[in-house]
Amino acid sequence: MKDQLTVQDYLLNLSEVGDWDGEEELVADRINTIIHVVWDALPDELATAQIEQLMPQLWQQLGADTVLLDVDEDELIGWALTFMRQQIELGIDDAEQAAAAESESADIDVDDEEE
Repeated sequence: MKDQLTVQDYLLNLSEVGDWDGEEELVADRINTIIHVVWDALPDELATAQIEQLMPQLWQQLGADTVLLDVDEDELIGWALTFMRQQIELGIDDAEQAAAAESESADIDVDDEEE
């Protein structure tokens, strides 16, 4: 649940963004703005495990490229919100499939033990 976590855990400081040829402060400000917007848009009922998986992905996706400097902040926010929604949908689908597979596996194990 979102209320058990804090956005502060996911914000980056200048030393965490690495070398951006003197643009470290801009990069940190942009990624932190994106993180705040995504955080505010996260569903309150989202599992903490999903949040803990999703939030670092924003930096993983954006931090490896100059896109943070080259693209308008509003476009980056739009991308991040779409990315967040897609990841939540994929995560929910993956969790449901894993639970179904685990349930089937448990059924097989029980049947084997009965023989």
